[in-house]
Amino acid sequence: MEIILLQDIDKLGEKYDLVTVKPGYGRNYLIPKGYAKIANASNKKHLEEIKRQQSMKLQKQLEGYQKLAEQISATILTVGAKVGTSGKLFGSITNVQLADAIKSQLNVEVERKKITINEEVKDLGTYDAVLHIYKDITADFKFEVIAE
Repeated sequence: MEIILLQDIDKLGEKYDLVTVKPGYGRNYLIPKGYAKIANASNKKHLEEIKRQQSMKLQKQLEGYQKLAEQISATILTVGAKVGTSGKLFGSITNVQLADAIKSQLNVEVERKKITINEEVKDLGTYDAVLHIYKDITADFKFEVIAE
């Protein structure tokens, strides 16, 4: 059964993808919940129009995402943490703290789930992280952990 997804669904596809699923899964779960609609001729034509309009919007968004990636990559964020007498952190720095630092220092709100820290942060110093902004657009950035 061919369906058109109306929202992103993990392990199945993204919004407005045309996918094939088992008939029971489509009829009994996806369509009644409003996650998808049947891919008939009129819905496919409507889908093509939506994709055409979105491609123009996406081009503008990609330029903004690219500028954001350059802005984040160009700065070194500072993250304050409580430190013991030996220089070790109490706990570790997480992606939640990095998202807060990006918001406070760059005035840009990012999802914490899109930040990946390359190594475990348990000491003071400079570390690397990656922000996944969009499908193929990522920003590698450095952050410095300082004592509060």
